[in-house]
Amino acid sequence: MAKGRVIIENERFNLTVERLCHQLIERYDDFKNTCLIGIQPRGVLLSDRIINRLKQILPDQVICYGKLDITFYRDDFRIRDRPLTANANQMDFIVEDKEVVLIDDVLYTGRTIQSALTALQHYGRPANVELLTLIDRRFNRHLPIQSDYVGLTVDALDEAYVKVEWMEQDQRDRILLFPEKQR
Repeated sequence: MAKGRVIIENERFNLTVERLCHQLIERYDDFKNTCLIGIQPRGVLLSDRIINRLKQILPDQVICYGKLDITFYRDDFRIRDRPLTANANQMDFIVEDKEVVLIDDVLYTGRTIQSALTALQHYGRPANVELLTLIDRRFNRHLPIQSDYVGLTVDALDEAYVKVEWMEQDQRDRILLFPEKQR
């Protein structure tokens, strides 16, 4: 297995999440008519962090928060080597005429976001949709999708792979760059 190069960890990782929270506060102020939606599975790790921190910063604000599964909206779910496992949607609201912020950990080809936009349509027609990602791998985009809020931009070659490790799953917060996808 190839060894990954650490891009950021610990304090800088948390500072990046903190900055993203403050950017959302600057844009949405009291979060009235706004929904934050984490894309299952890995975007939820970031969106949980963001929502928990926003609740600490703005304890009196009610922030609409959901978790969206895109498994059956993916353009490749039928051509995988093994069946995909869906996650439960946790969306007890509609997004009709609301400001929506989709949250994911890594933006790479744009296909996950395309799937999320399609899945989101089942919850109504939002007034606006923005995208927040921890990492923007800006090369090799397959679709014209870009992040409105970016934690870190990573320039990597075709075979390179960016991995986000989370305290909740990996016992540490850090972002690694591998020369090729890890199996």
